[in-house]
Amino acid sequence: MNVSGSRFSQCLYFSSNALARKIEKLAVENWKPVGLSPSHGYLLMTVIDEPGIQPGLLAEHLQLQPSTITRLIEKLEEKKLVVRTTEGKVTNVYPTPKAKELYPKMQTCIGNFYREHTTLMGKEESRKIVQVLNKAADKLVD
Repeated sequence: MNVSGSRFSQCLYFSSNALARKIEKLAVENWKPVGLSPSHGYLLMTVIDEPGIQPGLLAEHLQLQPSTITRLIEKLEEKKLVVRTTEGKVTNVYPTPKAKELYPKMQTCIGNFYREHTTLMGKEESRKIVQVLNKAADKLVD
């Protein structure tokens, strides 16, 4: 059954979660070549783009809770992709050379994901959905 055929299809909660599950599945498939989840990949790309970034800023950029950021960083440390340094109360996150080598492959993952979802939904439809989701998310209070 399609989401639109569900008895809950008029519910924002139901429909947005159904979409999120389908998008997550697609994204996970596209990130498999680098052995990272999409969340780990986006965090790592941010660290590569902004070496020394603090976890709080990562949480803002990625719209995740600080505790989630900590868990993601810990997993990336285990994989030897990031290192944390602490100076007093300030923690900074840096990419390792191994992470920097992965960067082009991560960009390919994002490109493949984009191509796949725009093929399925259409480029214009995809663009509009992203815009609507961003506007709606900005209106809601955390």
